[in-house]
Amino acid sequence: MLDGLDNIDWARLGHAYGAADDVPDQLRALASPDPAVRDEALGELYTNVFHQGGRFEASAYAVPFLLELLADAATPDPAAVLGLLGALAVGFDEGVLPDGFPVAGHRRAAEGGRELLAAKPPPWTGPDESAKEYVEYTYVESLTAAEQSRLWAYIELSVYDAVRAGVPLLRTLLHHSDPGVRTGAAYTVAWFPEEATGTVPALAAAIDAAGKSGVEVTSGEVATMLVASGLLGAAPDVRWMADPRPVVRWGAAIGRARVLGAAADPATVEELLSWAAAPPDGIAAPDYAADPSRDEVLAPLPEGWVPFLDGDLGGYAGLALRQLGPRHSDRAFDALLDRLPVVSGDRSLTVLGAALRLAFPDGPAPTGTPVAALTPRQRRLAEVLGRSTEPWLIDGQEFGNVSMLVEEYGLPGSRPGMLAYLR
Repeated sequence: MLDGLDNIDWARLGHAYGAADDVPDQLRALASPDPAVRDEALGELYTNVFHQGGRFEASAYAVPFLLELLADAATPDPAAVLGLLGALAVGFDEGVLPDGFPVAGHRRAAEGGRELLAAKPPPWTGPDESAKEYVEYTYVESLTAAEQSRLWAYIELSVYDAVRAGVPLLRTLLHHSDPGVRTGAAYTVAWFPEEATGTVPALAAAIDAAGKSGVEVTSGEVATMLVASGLLGAAPDVRWMADPRPVVRWGAAIGRARVLGAAADPATVEELLSWAAAPPDGIAAPDYAADPSRDEVLAPLPEGWVPFLDGDLGGYAGLALRQLGPRHSDRAFDALLDRLPVVSGDRSLTVLGAALRLAFPDGPAPTGTPVAALTPRQRRLAEVLGRSTEPWLIDGQEFGNVSMLVEEYGLPGSRPGMLAYLR
């Protein structure tokens, strides 16, 4: 395993911190029998080849070896490897939900990027940090904004296609003995619509097999498969809407809304509205998804854990409401405002973004718009933000991303400012 790792000139490839010559040892460490060694390597890989959601030239070269590790039954923690592969494929998934990965648009955006990457000089490998910065960034900065966009789009598409090459392997992992692997495989195959012809039947077989083989199957695992099916264009069977497990009904509703849209049945609509209005469910993310440097990577998968949107079931339901069309927009807005006062951090951003889109369908309000000129929806949203503390916070501190998002729509970017505005 990993025999070809040293055949690649990693020093000529770049990642988030320059030359990627440290990546081979990090990849090898994922096969270590020592959990601490594996966890450290995984954290370093997230930092280097998936830095804050970004993908880099070295990322695409690392993917085949991650797939090789995944295919080897001796790899100690395949679920953690799958988590990294899924992240490398699409970045942070909130950017592509609820509709799925728009691969055709990404391919258009990447046209011409290959040539721009070929002209890029290799990263600096010496000790002089100032020289490193000069060599690595001068070329990119010399490009126009449009050229830079094509370059990065091509790099990210290269990583995406490298993961896509592993889809046949991922389909086989839908029947793995570890529920974390089955869940991770279902999550990852969901991003490849060009492979839907082979993947949809594989998901259907895995869903039908759930609970019939004597293997314990979590409700989150089934829900993940149902969502993946919907993202690939196959609506989950309506029978899942009557399942006694709430998370399974959630997954079926998400998948059905993605495919049926405005033609969705009442049960699907009601399920989404219920989840979109609900307070946070409290299901914690497994450590390999939330913090790969933690020691508890091998903790059991929580029963209702779903990897989409980092487990934010209510937030995903809120995003999916827009797929139901304008007929349900009033109830969708009500549900979002019910949830907004009790969420914070990234979950606040998700709910707030969906609510702002409904409140400002024609775009932001002009700067200086008086309260009296707001529409009823806009006024209601401003009032909820004015009387609620949680949506403005992350870990008890002011959340700048929320402030910026609110300001983008022409409203004050702080709770005190919102209260003063409303007065």
